[in-house]
Amino acid sequence: MAQTPSSLVSGSKLRFYVLWGLQIFAALGFIAAGTFKLISNPQMVTIFEQIGIGQWFRYVTGVVEVVGGLALLRAVSAPFGAVLLAATMFFAVLTHLFVIGGSPVPALFLLVVTSTIAWLRRDQIEALTRN
Repeated sequence: MAQTPSSLVSGSKLRFYVLWGLQIFAALGFIAAGTFKLISNPQMVTIFEQIGIGQWFRYVTGVVEVVGGLALLRAVSAPFGAVLLAATMFFAVLTHLFVIGGSPVPALFLLVVTSTIAWLRRDQIEALTRN
């Protein structure tokens, strides 16, 4: 019997609602943050100037955040969006710690949220990679 994306997330109704709540929360946050990067919000421009790689990196990061956020809104793509965004937040934490300073707590929080989503959808990732 073929499994639907919803059936691949095993567990209770509470787990289902918590997972979707986390996904929607993270999606809205990443879509907003990515949009600010893409529309050249002055604060984002300044942050990426401090990073020192170039403004092209702001655009790449913005696209990754928007695409990852949108992926979180579909059950079939949510685990992949979560992994993509968790990796992005891992590097954001490192960037705050070793390059630009400032508090890494918001990025660390989002790393935990996206890692939790990926972990809760690990059965879905395993099922798709087995085929």
